[in-house]
Amino acid sequence: MTNLHANPIYTGEPEDLKFAYWVPNVSGGLVVSNIEQRTDWGYDYNVKLAQTAEAVGYEYALSQVRYLSSYGAAQQHESTSTSLALALATEKLKVIAAIHPGIWEPAVLAKFILTADQFTKGRAAINVVSGWFKDEYTRLGLPWLEHGERYRRSAEFMDVVRKLFTEENVEYRGNFYTVDDFTLRPGPYPVEGRPHPEIFQGGNSSAARINGGKHADWYFSNGKDFDGFREQYDDVTEVARAHNRKVRFGLNGFAIVRDTEAEAREQLREIIAKADEGAVEGFRKSVQQAGASTHDKKGMWTDSSFEDLVQYNDGFRTQLIGTPEQVADRIIEYKKIGVDLILTGFLHFQEELEAFGKTVIPIVREKEAELVNRGLLTPAGV
Repeated sequence: MTNLHANPIYTGEPEDLKFAYWVPNVSGGLVVSNIEQRTDWGYDYNVKLAQTAEAVGYEYALSQVRYLSSYGAAQQHESTSTSLALALATEKLKVIAAIHPGIWEPAVLAKFILTADQFTKGRAAINVVSGWFKDEYTRLGLPWLEHGERYRRSAEFMDVVRKLFTEENVEYRGNFYTVDDFTLRPGPYPVEGRPHPEIFQGGNSSAARINGGKHADWYFSNGKDFDGFREQYDDVTEVARAHNRKVRFGLNGFAIVRDTEAEAREQLREIIAKADEGAVEGFRKSVQQAGASTHDKKGMWTDSSFEDLVQYNDGFRTQLIGTPEQVADRIIEYKKIGVDLILTGFLHFQEELEAFGKTVIPIVREKEAELVNRGLLTPAGV
């Protein structure tokens, strides 16, 4: 067996913060509210949005995964096909497809991603989602595993996918997956410093943090304040260090950028005031059992309030709310404590994403350059 690389290569130079956005491939927008959301889950809108994002400084687009209508998401396009379509309509944008172990077999998923990686010249990635929506499994006759088992399956899934990305004649014997002398050709499109399509993984639980440190290239966090992010960063980094690995960190944040802080705060107040209470409560009941079922009661959404759940990935908690300068300042503070990528969502996607790229990102770049000049940013991988 040939193992090309075990972990990403780092250049030793400080890296610019990366920016990603949630692809609205699911209807209903990113807040569970009856407020107007100027967005669209269709193909034409998403192609224009991806092209805009690429033009204004975004590097990644994350396609959501949802199979059943639920909690305001009446319609949805599948994530891997959406990601490939957007990559083929752009030139530089990297696309991350959220996927579920237990619905995908790892070899089938790896083959799809390697094909997409070849077609896009190295711009395909995955986000491994262990699953919170029980009905998406049970209504298909698929087993619904308890929380710890779902994450153990995800760990094996990431291991198998990575081996299929990087090795020939793969052999694997696990509790969930078995591979016998299997080789996928062609392999990843050659990209300097990137051994294979990137593997993202998220979650808040202890099991998620262990998986992030041991098995993923990137760890995605739900929306968090500074202390909440630091806690996850410390836990995942400790696991990674124990396994001689380096993991990078993404943080979700719902951005409300306005001319004044008062306008931005009023927009947030209106979003929450017009929340779809039934949909938010239904979502809360479905997801908060995940953390409650863990041995230490840590998990996604365990401490989320009703207001937090109006943005269903806790995006308000990151507090990207205010003027462009205020939001850029907050993003820089997150970078200082270990955030490598900011994942943004918006109320009115096309116009707000474009404005964010033209106003906030340039300020972030200026502040990054200042920190480098002052020697306050450490090289990547240190």
